[in-house]
Amino acid sequence: MSVTPTRLVGLGIAVSALALSLVACGSGDSGSAGSGSGGKKVALLLPESKTTRYEALDRPLFTEALKTACADCELIYSNADQDAAKQQQQAEAALTQGANVLVLDPVDGKAASAVVASAKSQNVPVVAYDRFIEGANYYVSFENEAVGKLQAQTLVDLLKAAGKTSGNLAMINGSPTDPNAADFKKGAHSVLDGSGFKIAAEFDTPDWSPDKAQAWMEGQLSAIKNGLVGVYAANDGTAGGAIAALKGGGVKPLPPVTGQDSELAAIQRIVAGDQAMTIYKAVKPEAEAAAKGAVALANGGKPEATGDKEGVPATILDPVAVTKDNINDTVVKDELYKVSDICTASFATACAAAGLK
Repeated sequence: MSVTPTRLVGLGIAVSALALSLVACGSGDSGSAGSGSGGKKVALLLPESKTTRYEALDRPLFTEALKTACADCELIYSNADQDAAKQQQQAEAALTQGANVLVLDPVDGKAASAVVASAKSQNVPVVAYDRFIEGANYYVSFENEAVGKLQAQTLVDLLKAAGKTSGNLAMINGSPTDPNAADFKKGAHSVLDGSGFKIAAEFDTPDWSPDKAQAWMEGQLSAIKNGLVGVYAANDGTAGGAIAALKGGGVKPLPPVTGQDSELAAIQRIVAGDQAMTIYKAVKPEAEAAAKGAVALANGGKPEATGDKEGVPATILDPVAVTKDNINDTVVKDELYKVSDICTASFATACAAAGLK
């Protein structure tokens, strides 16, 4: 597998006002993405809503980017609620409605190949959004192995800074049906396997479910609690589940726990000292690249790619590690969250200590 990325900069995000300006509609709803009626139809098919980024960030930011790229294009939107069969039905429905291009973030990367085949049989191109799909016409995402490496290296660095050079780690990976999860896992193992720390227990979390991550972590504590020095959690949802299990199991002090997606709850846990880090993946440039690529493909053109992945033209962006020390310089600076969003009454003291004002 080869990825040839070009680094992108300018990751400013303006989400709050945008999110409030959009009227929510249920899965499968469609709405105008512009004032005209002669534009192309663009289908956005997102995988689930347990991970808060999809409805809070990806959907509104893609909608806005599509308006900018094509004022008279029509958006067909669906969320699959972590059901691959439902997503395939939604894709077929979008094709029946006359979609000129599918922007697909698959529940199951392998199962999504059937969607690609169906679309291509009708001469409809597919943009693989955030998760890779073999045979897609264009791919937009982040350097996913780099995400795993960055999570793991940050964890190791924090442990060594605390004077620890050995001990047990619990490793909570993402969904086995998500191709990105495999990349995160591979990247993390490339760091952890030679770190001097022992991966005492490991779990692939079905559906990225925080509840399943919590239940698994609870089940492991009796065996690994005494020697546990850190937890690799692949995203913020599984991190939250792990932290709940650790607290419920009386683990004090909490070992450092990783995360991903920079969810607001995770940023607050970082401020409070419950979570060690998260990964910031700026959704705005990802959504913009996907929208521009979709419009180009819908009109018979080629998207502007910065590299390729397995022969598919691709735009690959860089992830950023967020710790307590750089919240101001990342998610606050890029206006993903205001300090007032983070520093509610429950976190006021911790925010002051972290320099968030």
